[in-house]
Amino acid sequence: MDTGTLIIFAGISIIFIGVAFAVQAVVGQSRKQMARRVRTLQTRMALGGGDVGESTSLRREIGGDRFKFLETLTKRLLPNVDILKAKLARTGKTIPIGSFVAAMISLTLVIAALNALVFGLNPALSVLGGIAAGVAIPYKIVGILGERRLKAFTTIFPDAIDLMVRGLKSGLPISECVASVGAEMADPVGVEFRRITDAVKFGTTLEESLWETAGRLDTPDFKFFVITLNVQKETCGNLAETLANLSNILRQRKQMKLKIKALSSEAKASAYILGSLPFLMAGILFFVNSDYIMTLVRDPRGHTLIIGGLVSLTIGVTVMFRMVRFEI
Repeated sequence: MDTGTLIIFAGISIIFIGVAFAVQAVVGQSRKQMARRVRTLQTRMALGGGDVGESTSLRREIGGDRFKFLETLTKRLLPNVDILKAKLARTGKTIPIGSFVAAMISLTLVIAALNALVFGLNPALSVLGGIAAGVAIPYKIVGILGERRLKAFTTIFPDAIDLMVRGLKSGLPISECVASVGAEMADPVGVEFRRITDAVKFGTTLEESLWETAGRLDTPDFKFFVITLNVQKETCGNLAETLANLSNILRQRKQMKLKIKALSSEAKASAYILGSLPFLMAGILFFVNSDYIMTLVRDPRGHTLIIGGLVSLTIGVTVMFRMVRFEI
């Protein structure tokens, strides 16, 4: 890539970042006004003996996005933006859609510049590589954060059910048992049950709040819990005994998953080693003899070999992981 193209590319990147910060400053005015109103509401609730946690939850839900224009553009372009919203909410962190898209765009520009400056790719390949990495890396990071949080949720969720069982046996209604879980259990179980309690206080029914949380978490354990409550509501059976059985079933599922993980660990280790070996060898060759490995990048025939190797590697690793994945 020549110097003129690099200057144009850098100029476009600087202009985009400047426009993003300018729009952020304009949008931030309404966001500051909203934050000021929330602080006023929080002060009134604290003086009136209200729950400050409700105000904190309200502030978290109505907080604005720094890149509101990107969120609006994403909603217009994507056919179903609710899937992206659910994936971001599953992480347990406040990640607006606009900020997530802005991170994707920034990472795309950085990786495209690195492809052009370090690897000497032509502009088309630099941009395509930047787009692929800029979209895949943030999406993968969000997925890992969501899976980690769901794993922590399912680990302590049986203990939360046991707490509700003890509350039901002592004569408390199910709504009070849900509130006690939110107050006494650790996050992420505690924060999710506090959201359910807050939603009920604002007028939503317990059933609607539970199904909304089930859709956001998208884990079978919590769906079993919601279905159990709905069935017992219709049949009027012994809810404490049913929830105790559900807690035992969830623990048995966890034990079965751990057994499967132990038995399939060897195959997963082989998949990790075989999948990382080509990249590891390419990195070693790059530092030992960069001209030798860069022939694949400079020669058009090398591009075909790289694409073919990546496709074959992806298919092989995917098949290996599919063979050791079991749904319980």
